[in-house]
Amino acid sequence: MKIAILDDYQHVALKMADWSAIAKRCEIDVIDRPLQVPDEAARMLAPYDIICMLRERTAAPRALIEKLPNLKLLAITGAQHRTLDLDAATERGILVCHSKSHAGAHQGTPELTIALMLAAVRHIPQEDRRIREGRWQSTLGTQVYDRTLGIVGLGKIGRKVARVAKALDMNVIAWSPNLTAEAAAEAGVRRVEKDELFRQSDIVTLHLVLGDRSRGIVGAPELALMKPTAHIVNTARGPLINEAALIDALQQRRIAGAALDVFWQEPIPKDHPLLSMDNVILTPHLGYVVEESYRAFYGDIVEAVTAWLDGAPIRMSNPQAWERK
Repeated sequence: MKIAILDDYQHVALKMADWSAIAKRCEIDVIDRPLQVPDEAARMLAPYDIICMLRERTAAPRALIEKLPNLKLLAITGAQHRTLDLDAATERGILVCHSKSHAGAHQGTPELTIALMLAAVRHIPQEDRRIREGRWQSTLGTQVYDRTLGIVGLGKIGRKVARVAKALDMNVIAWSPNLTAEAAAEAGVRRVEKDELFRQSDIVTLHLVLGDRSRGIVGAPELALMKPTAHIVNTARGPLINEAALIDALQQRRIAGAALDVFWQEPIPKDHPLLSMDNVILTPHLGYVVEESYRAFYGDIVEAVTAWLDGAPIRMSNPQAWERK
C-alpha cells in the first residue's frame, strides 16, 4: 500500500503522531507543496492507495477523483471537506474517513484574528520592517479600547472573538443572515443590520462559512460604508470579500487597511497587487496552524488509516462506499 500525506508545508506530519506501525505495513510519502488540481495532482497521486488530506488545502473534485485509479481511502481532517466531491468518491468505492471533534479545535483562528487586529491598528509588521532598516518610530497607532468591532458571522469562532474583544473593552456588534437579536444577546453582543455594522465599525472581522449565499457578501457597497480609519480582517475564506472591490478600496485609501489570512487563490500569486501594499497585513492561512490542532488532526488520521487497514473503518463520511465492498 502507498500513502500520500498532502500539503505538509512545515514537514511536521510524521512528528505530530506515531506513524511507526503504519510504516511497517505501507510506504509513506510526504508532499510538502501545493499541487495544481486536477492535472498535476492526478499525475502525482495516481500511484497511491491512501491519501491523507489536511483541511481543504488540496481540492478533490470529481475531475481529480476520477483520475486516481488506485485510490481506496481518503483520510481527511475536519468533519467536512467542502472542496471534496463525496458523491464522486462514493461512486468509485473510495471510502472517506474524517477526524474527531476536539475541544480546542476552534481556538487557533480566533486567537489569530485578535493578533491580526492588534497588529493592524498598531502597525506592528510595518514598524518591525522599519526598525530592521535602521529607522525608529514612524507610525501612530490607535487603541482598540472603546472602539467598535463588527463581527460578520457569530458562530463558534465569532463568539470566541467577541469574548476576547469585550475583555479588551471594545464595543461589539454583529450581523449575519440568520442571526437573531436574542442569539446575539446570549453572546453578549448587539445585533445590528448589515449596513449599520459596516458604517459603525472601527474593525470588521469575518467569520462566515463560504457558500453560495456568502460568496462576495462584502463588496464595494459594504466597503464604501466603512470609515476611512477602519480596518477589515478576514481569517475565514477569501471569497467572502469581492477581491477587486477590496483592492480598489485599499489602493484609494478609502479604508485604513486590511489584515488577511485567507485569499481567493492559495498560495497567493507572486505578482498579486496585495503584496505591494503597505496598508495590508498578510499571513499564509495560519488560522488552525498550531501544534495542538496538528497533533489532534494527525493523530486522528493515523487512527483512521490503521482502522481501515485492519478492516474496521471508523468515522466514515460515506459508509455506502464500504458497504459496497
